[in-house]
Amino acid sequence: MDEHVIARWLARRDPIDRPVDRVVLMGSAVLESVEVAAEAHRAHSAPILVSGGIGHSTQFLDEAVRRRGLGLATGRPESHVFRELLLSYGVPDDQIVVEDRSANCGENAAFTRALISRPQTLLLIQDPTMQRRTHACFERSFADLPGSTMISHAPVIPWIGPDHVGAAPGAPEVWSRERFRSLLLGEIHRLSPDVYGPRGRNFIDHIDVPDEVLATYNRLVAAHPASDRHP
Repeated sequence: MDEHVIARWLARRDPIDRPVDRVVLMGSAVLESVEVAAEAHRAHSAPILVSGGIGHSTQFLDEAVRRRGLGLATGRPESHVFRELLLSYGVPDDQIVVEDRSANCGENAAFTRALISRPQTLLLIQDPTMQRRTHACFERSFADLPGSTMISHAPVIPWIGPDHVGAAPGAPEVWSRERFRSLLLGEIHRLSPDVYGPRGRNFIDHIDVPDEVLATYNRLVAAHPASDRHP
């Protein structure tokens, strides 16, 4: 399935081959991210910085909270919802810092940088469709703090079913197939050097997209020209 090729590449997972100083958990509609961050906190004895205000994913986070019957107040910054969930997973309150103004990947990185004053190794956990772009944004924002290290760990490798996408077979829906495909196409478009890269809006440094991923992107764009997430 073509979507698998793009999804697996976007869901960046780096080897964790050094001590982690801090887990940075980005707000999103992927509730599985919270459990993964709580496990990383315990495994690495690292505090968690939760980054996320109200952005394009907030309505989908609210829908996921309601769909799963979690009983949490909605319409709030994503980081506030994730903080409550982290507490429910046993993460102590004094191990959580909240950044609640960011509305996109670039602001996640920039506002996190403003809270960190010394070089650290950061474990980044983001919606898997945005993990690779988020990593690039953090590398750009932390370029002025030599010695900083970014490790990406997408919380799930999406399982793509006939009509929905989730963390695994039998797991709750995270995305509809149509929305998931649009997100994938939108990400590859944004990663172009002429869009978010150095020749475009210059939000991120150049990213080499594998030929297989580009070929898959082109096939999907041709097959689904009505997508509203790419030109």
